[in-house]
Amino acid sequence: MDIVERFINYTKINTTTSRENGAKGIMPSSPGQMKLAKLLVSELEALGMEDIILRENAIVTATLPANTDETIPVVSFFGHLDTSAEQTADTKAQRLPYNGGDLCLNPELNIYLRESEFPELKNYIGDDLIVTDGTSLLGADDKAALAAIMNALQFLISHPEIRHGEVKVGFVPDEEQGLRGAKAFDVSEFGADFGYTLDCCGIGEFVYENWNAGDVEIIFTGQSAHPMSAKGKLKNSLLMAHKFISMLPGGEAPEYTEGREGYYWVKQLQGNSARTVLKLDIRDFSEEGYHARKTFVRQLAESACALWGEGSVTCQLSDRYANVLNCLQGKVHYPIDIALRAYQRCGITPTPVAMRGGYDGAVLSQKGLPCPNIFTGAHNFHSIYEYLPVRSLRAASDVVVAVIQETFNEFTTENRES
Repeated sequence: MDIVERFINYTKINTTTSRENGAKGIMPSSPGQMKLAKLLVSELEALGMEDIILRENAIVTATLPANTDETIPVVSFFGHLDTSAEQTADTKAQRLPYNGGDLCLNPELNIYLRESEFPELKNYIGDDLIVTDGTSLLGADDKAALAAIMNALQFLISHPEIRHGEVKVGFVPDEEQGLRGAKAFDVSEFGADFGYTLDCCGIGEFVYENWNAGDVEIIFTGQSAHPMSAKGKLKNSLLMAHKFISMLPGGEAPEYTEGREGYYWVKQLQGNSARTVLKLDIRDFSEEGYHARKTFVRQLAESACALWGEGSVTCQLSDRYANVLNCLQGKVHYPIDIALRAYQRCGITPTPVAMRGGYDGAVLSQKGLPCPNIFTGAHNFHSIYEYLPVRSLRAASDVVVAVIQETFNEFTTENRES
C-alpha cells in the first residue's frame, strides 16, 4: 500500500481525544481510537509481524524479528492514535499540488492556506500537500507517524536483503491529554532497549530536549461574611489568590518567554470569597532550574500562609514529565548519534529543536526506554490549516528505515572490534 493512501485511510477514522472521558479514567477516551488500533493490527498481521497484541486500552505492540544472528539492541518506534480536541469534525483529507501562493482548501467557505500567514509553504513549491477542507484537523499529529512506521515495516519486509536486528513498534492512545497512553505503557514487557517517537513537525526536525514539567494546585481558604458586617471578619480567598499571582515573577510567563526560557503559567482560577483554587504549570529545561521553581512556589505558599493565618494556603506540587535529555547522557547517548547519522544517510540536514512541550517519549524515557523524537513532516498541528507535504512524509519513513540500518551498523561494528 502506498504511504499516502495509508495515511488518508487513517484520517478517515475520527480519533478525537475526549477530555470528558479522559477525566473519568476511560482509555481509550474515544471509540475511534480502538477502531484505528484494530485496523493497525489487521495491517500488521497482513505484513507478517509477530507478537501482535491489542490491549483493552487500545495499546498495540508488535515485533519484526531480526534477520541476522548478530547481537544488536532492540530499537522501537512509537506513534499515538488520538488527535487533539481543538476540532471534533470528521476529516476530509485531500491531496493537492502546490505551485506557490495561496492554496484553496474550500471554495464554498472561502478557506485558504495563505502563504502570507505560513511563509514556510515556499519550501514546498512543486510538492503535493495533504490538507483538509478547512473544517477539521488533518490528524497528521500523529497519523503521519503511524503511516511512516507502517510503510517502513512494509519496506523492510519486502527487502529481506537489508539486515537488521529485532524491531518493535508501539501505538498508544490519548497522548493529547497528559500522555496517558505512554503512562500506561509497560516498558519492561515491551522488551526494547531504546526507541523513537515520531511526533514533531517539519522535515529535519529532531527533538531530544523538552520541558521538565510540573503541576501546582494551591488552595486559598478564606472566611465568608455578609458585606454589611464584614469588617474584621471577611477574609477573601479570591483576593488572596490574586495577591499570590502578583508575587510570581512578572516576565516569566509563556507569553514573555521563548527558546529555553522557563516559566510559571497561571492556568486556572476558580472559587469564591471562601475558597479559591489556583492551578499553575511550572516548566524549565534544566533540572536545577525546575527544582528551583518548585522550591520558589512552595516557599511563596508557606510565606503567604504565615501572613494570612494557619490553614489559609495549601500547596500541592506534582511532576508531570521530565526532560528526555536527562535520560540520554553518557553511555545512553547513542540513540541521538544513530538518528543524526540516519538523517544524513537520507540526505536530510538535522535541525535539533528544544521542544517547549512534552511528548510520549518523555514518559517512556523516564520508564527506562531512552526515546528521542523524529519529525513526521507536518505543519500547523492542532489547526484547520494543518498540512503534510508528501515528500516529507516519505522522508519520515525513510529515516525510520535508516535508523534501523544505522543501529545494525553501530552495534555489529562494535561487536567485531571487541
